Amino acid sequence: MSETSRKQATITDVAQVAGVAVGTVSRYLNGLPIRNAKRQPIEQAISDLGYRRNLVAVSMKRQTTHIVGMMVPALSEFHAGLLDQLTRRLRPTGRAVLSYCHDLEARSIEEGLEFFASHRVDAVVMDGLVIAGRTLERHVNDGLSVVLYDNDIPGLSADRVFTTNRRSSERLVRHLAELGHTRIAMIAGRREDSAGLERIEGYEDALRAHGLELRQDYYGAGFWNEEGGYAAVRDLLALPEPPTAIFSANYNMTMGALRWLREHNVEVPRDLSLVSFDDVPAWSIHPAGITAVGQSSEKLADAIASVLLERLDHGPQSGRRTLRIDANIILRGSARNPTL
Repeated sequence: MSETSRKQATITDVAQVAGVAVGTVSRYLNGLPIRNAKRQPIEQAISDLGYRRNLVAVSMKRQTTHIVGMMVPALSEFHAGLLDQLTRRLRPTGRAVLSYCHDLEARSIEEGLEFFASHRVDAVVMDGLVIAGRTLERHVNDGLSVVLYDNDIPGLSADRVFTTNRRSSERLVRHLAELGHTRIAMIAGRREDSAGLERIEGYEDALRAHGLELRQDYYGAGFWNEEGGYAAVRDLLALPEPPTAIFSANYNMTMGALRWLREHNVEVPRDLSLVSFDDVPAWSIHPAGITAVGQSSEKLADAIASVLLERLDHGPQSGRRTLRIDANIILRGSARNPTL
């Protein structure tokens, strides 16, 4: 065993074994960008030397805990995937992510924020909810750093990372119009949520661009959940002039819609074209394959980690950032020309 491996390894030892500058190792440990060619030697050196950061000393010096709180409505497919990816991004920086599920309840949100604040987490990452605005503002004024994703809280001093909800929805609905559909309905989330409103606006943009009527009876209220999607598709298909295509604004509502369609022997896309915001593994194994907007949890986590680490490294003077992450349209077999 070498002398270096017998004693507690230092950042200098890691740099020497990896053949890089101490500053490069420091950037890696703090989650900052480095060249891929240097990343692997650093990670190998850390493993070989058994290097452990003295996080207690770092925390005392910087007055940080190296814990990031993440508040989610529930550990659903989207939020769980994002939590997983963000944890992976922050792990090399010596930070842990502590999650808290609030079930969209105002009291639970308040208790979660109080818990994180009392435990002096370095920052909180959360899906923006207007009902949390006043409580969040108080904590932000007390120095808590916040990164919002998915939904906004207007006026809050926070960093933001959002998917291009409006543009992605417009592209998906435009696909239906280009296939020849003129009766296109929507299962919508809540207008008071920024993501819900933006997806509605994207739907309307596509209809206007193709000269199609915005029919009030073609808006189904799905409330972001499976039962809402189930009820919405039932009501839409009971109309005197039912739609030939439906855009569902998230995968929970799409799951509910698919359950109702299966129970009533309505086949996709033979009887109805159906597309969804959010891509999940189940869509690829559906008999027809569900055409969907695919939000990249990897890209969202990269962006959240980037703004979060900038905030923690540079503090309030670094300015607030809003990043918009493009999504992909994944074409499968759930939409076709209505005349076929």
